[in-house]
Amino acid sequence: MASPVAFDQVVVGEVLPEKRVRITRLDLVRYAGASGDFNVIHWNERVAKLVGLPDVIAHGMYTMAQAGRVVTDWVTDPAALEEFGVRFTRPVPVPDDDQGAEVIFTGVVAEKLDGQRVKVNITAMCGDASVLGRANAVVRLS
Repeated sequence: MASPVAFDQVVVGEVLPEKRVRITRLDLVRYAGASGDFNVIHWNERVAKLVGLPDVIAHGMYTMAQAGRVVTDWVTDPAALEEFGVRFTRPVPVPDDDQGAEVIFTGVVAEKLDGQRVKVNITAMCGDASVLGRANAVVRLS
């Protein structure tokens, strides 16, 4: 399936639609089961605080996957994603309440590349803190 986003109509600086994701403790349990990552800092508040974390934290790869969705939702074709990388700069603390943590993901077209591809820079904010660094993706457009 080709992306409905046309390469010749995309401009550098174009802002992708914002994606707001609420992460709850239930999401962490589900992700742990799916990924097999049962590290205690993702479910035990006492241990998380004992090792210096502010609370139980979201899995980095879960946060990364949500960041990728800002791009794949824009192009509507996950197969268009050719490259994707991030650096984990800060944890996403997930409180034990009904609200959890909100992470706001945004993206901007940073560069048009050869072969109908564009580079997108992604920002991930939890409160006032950027939780991902050097987050970028390369997608092939139609």
